[in-house]
Amino acid sequence: MKYNNLLTIALWMIASIFSVAKLDAADRPNILVVLCDDLGYGDIECYGHPHIKTPHVNNLATEGIRFTNFYSAAPVCSPSRVGLLTGRSPNRAGVYDFIPGGRDIYMRSSEVTIPQLLKQAGYATCMSGKWHCNGKFNSAQQPQPDSAGFDHWFGTQNNASPSHENPSNFVRNGEAVGELEGFSCQLVVDEAITWLKGQQANDPKQPFFMYVAFHEPHEPIASPPKLVEHYGDMAKNVNEAQYFANVANVDVAVGRLMAALKDLKVDSNTLVIFTSDNGPETLNRYRRAKNSFGRATPLRGMKLWTTDAGFRVAGIMRWPERIKADQVVDHPVSSLDFLPTFCELAGVKPPADLKLDGTNFLPALDNKNPVRAKPLLWIFYNALNERQVAMRDGDWKVLAKLNIDNCVNVTADNEAEVKAAEFTDIQIFRITDDIGESKDLSSSMPEKLTELTQRLKTHYQEFLDGSHIWDGRKT
Repeated sequence: MKYNNLLTIALWMIASIFSVAKLDAADRPNILVVLCDDLGYGDIECYGHPHIKTPHVNNLATEGIRFTNFYSAAPVCSPSRVGLLTGRSPNRAGVYDFIPGGRDIYMRSSEVTIPQLLKQAGYATCMSGKWHCNGKFNSAQQPQPDSAGFDHWFGTQNNASPSHENPSNFVRNGEAVGELEGFSCQLVVDEAITWLKGQQANDPKQPFFMYVAFHEPHEPIASPPKLVEHYGDMAKNVNEAQYFANVANVDVAVGRLMAALKDLKVDSNTLVIFTSDNGPETLNRYRRAKNSFGRATPLRGMKLWTTDAGFRVAGIMRWPERIKADQVVDHPVSSLDFLPTFCELAGVKPPADLKLDGTNFLPALDNKNPVRAKPLLWIFYNALNERQVAMRDGDWKVLAKLNIDNCVNVTADNEAEVKAAEFTDIQIFRITDDIGESKDLSSSMPEKLTELTQRLKTHYQEFLDGSHIWDGRKT
């Protein structure tokens, strides 16, 4: 079976070389995805934070689009990242929850990723920052970033360690680099800029894809002392000042990255996307979460919830050659939409039999609603709130319980129980009027409840049938 999978992928890669549309380099934008870690919907100044100043991120929004309904692929980091890279529900890949170090869970080599597809279209590819798509990082036992299509990679399995300051766990292209001096987001940008300068010097006409994945503002937090001091009078305590400074330091890193694009004269034809993997951490949820002062305002819940605070996140796009400046767009867009959209921009087609869960978001750049063949659906079996399943369908949000206990993975041990689970206590919200999901309309609108319940069951079953099941003995 493994041989057949590899043969199928090899044949697809050969075929895709000949199927790439004949596009000049000028017709294909460079693509830069900047992903924060645990950044709350309300943590950025242009999304309403009362204290944190983010002038560089604000500029991205002023020069492009600020999305008010932008969604990540999951309410926690590993599945969110797998969904972003594959354009598929992370359940299809078998990544249901965050992956602890050493665990035998990973994004399998059979998954088709954005960098793999863009490489077929002639793009240079680079990842700098947090990986967290496997448990055994930098090990031959599991696929690594290069297996996913990155020409150059510099990263960590999960968090920067021992903290954001002077981390010692980065690896560059398979080689540990040892202790580094500085703060993680700045080190990640240093690497990205260095790679980009080299790539431009080697072939300035070659388009590039960069995936810059910050560790901030995930715990354990450490921030530049001057920034902490600056926020001292605005914060409740020094721990909150550390958090404010952490987000502000990300903004400084974004500013440096954008300045490098301009210095290299590649910013006008570069699609820049700034977003987060999920919502903000809950203060003191675990022992080291003492600095988790992220805001989901005005959403309900936090990270690990299936209410919108778990996965509605900041979403900003800038592309001077294509995007009209200073727009606010309310149409829902998801990180699952990246793969089909980037393929469209690059002139390459994903495998015809690849089941994608996103859609082409390009209409949203002109403030038009992207056409979706299916609603956005999240299945998170380990949710902190009562309902493990959520669906966004147009103006409507659906939340549903499953009559099973929470679990972190679906394996041969619990497969039968998960597949036999049924929905209970379904809630519906007109999310466009009720952003805080406070008014359950299931009782007052029974016909709409019936309609949405049927759509939920149909798409949930399709996702369930396509989910990867792990061997319980190995997980």
